[in-house]
Amino acid sequence: MNKTLIVIWFSLFFVVQTYAGGTYDFLRQDVSARAAALGGNFVSVSNDPNTIFYNPAGLATLQNNKLSFGYFKHLIDINTGHASYATSIHNFGNVGLGLLYTNYGEFQMTGEEGQDLGTFNAGDFAAVLGYGSELENGLQYGVNSKFIFSSIAGYQSTAVAVDLGVRYVISPESFILGASVLNIGTQLDPYINTRENLPLNVQVGATIYPEHIPAAISVGFSKLNEQQDNILDRFKSFVVGVEFTASENVALRFGYNNEKRRELKLGTSSGLAGFSVGAGFQSDLYMIDYAFNSLGKVGSLHRVSLGLSF
Repeated sequence: MNKTLIVIWFSLFFVVQTYAGGTYDFLRQDVSARAAALGGNFVSVSNDPNTIFYNPAGLATLQNNKLSFGYFKHLIDINTGHASYATSIHNFGNVGLGLLYTNYGEFQMTGEEGQDLGTFNAGDFAAVLGYGSELENGLQYGVNSKFIFSSIAGYQSTAVAVDLGVRYVISPESFILGASVLNIGTQLDPYINTRENLPLNVQVGATIYPEHIPAAISVGFSKLNEQQDNILDRFKSFVVGVEFTASENVALRFGYNNEKRRELKLGTSSGLAGFSVGAGFQSDLYMIDYAFNSLGKVGSLHRVSLGLSF
């Protein structure tokens, strides 16, 4: 591998480590403003097309056709976006389509003697096709198929994966359980000879609707499959989200992500890292969601998502 390729690979390493942690870890990002406001806990949420990215069993809860899309600009000129659509097919079940993309921007390419060779780009893309249905009263299931594409400076890598999910409504509008296994798959084409595992993620969650309080409280645990020093450490990647129904059309949201707070700790302080707030407005036809996520001393993020219901 010549020095030009070494420069390219070090650039890729810096970008990916800054934003994600691996070639396909962009699949772990928060997708919609609603999910981000709740801290990223979406495994037991109902009636939202973006559940396709967290738990395909959530597709079974959709009450009508729904479309969602959004664009998000990260701190270091990383641009991401999503689109999702879900509909019901009579006597078959609910199907959904999800698209994710990440553009890491433009980088300078340098030759063996340090000469300027122009610029190159890096980006990721994933297409998700999902299906969700009800197996029996209160028990829902779902499955996704994924095609994943990553590129940098003319080099490409592709992968395929499936997601599996279940939801169980213990008590309607009272207690719901959800679980999913995401990114079960393999690379088709690696970057040159460098093979990587997909970011397998086993997650569980529950949503509780307290009596006499217009709110939904969600608790979720992710990355339960990852090896830790002891069993209790497996539960440190937890998220708590609260969604208050302020009125018929307005929802207020709060979230706490313990993993992000630990990762963003600088020195002895984490600031407000891991905390998030947001709001949503919904009419019979459209939805507008906003989220603010704190990165502590690093900065903060703002997201907006739009949706249609028809």
